[in-house]
Amino acid sequence: MQLAKWAHDLAESMLAESLPDRWAHSQRVYSQALTLAPALGADAELLAAAAIAHDVGYAQAAVDTGQHMIDGARYLRDVAGADPRLCSLVAFHTSSPWEASELGLSDALAEFGPAEPDLVDAITYCDLTSSPVGALVDPAERLAEVLARYGPEHVVYQAVSAARPELLARVARVRQRSLEAKLSNLS
Repeated sequence: MQLAKWAHDLAESMLAESLPDRWAHSQRVYSQALTLAPALGADAELLAAAAIAHDVGYAQAAVDTGQHMIDGARYLRDVAGADPRLCSLVAFHTSSPWEASELGLSDALAEFGPAEPDLVDAITYCDLTSSPVGALVDPAERLAEVLARYGPEHVVYQAVSAARPELLARVARVRQRSLEAKLSNLS
């Protein structure tokens, strides 16, 4: 768990004091990632590292484009020298492609591609099952909360509205993979 420990320490240093709710959320996303380890095999630590660091782009030191997924990935790549796969997961998590498109940042997002679909599904699941303050939450409720928080004129609202069916499909795929991994381990 060296990569996950490194990512944890970095995220904590960037979020714990200045953005405590974001840090609580990130910790829950990390704990959700740990629950997926049986279904991920060798990629379990990579997901755990991405989960704890997925929102570092909100930290003042990382803000560049204003799209926290890209900003976090760039910070991890350019300042922290992180693994490219870790940067890619941070860049592509949850509704990032839709938000990047709305903001005219698709080329910036492409710096971190191609995305790994199974891992993007997994980090999206972890993010959408974690409330803004670190409680477990139903993904549909989490998306409703995001829409209510931002309002129809905001780019995040527009991106999440467009992405909602795919985001819920990602959650369903992760739940199916987790169930299959549990059943496989029982036999």
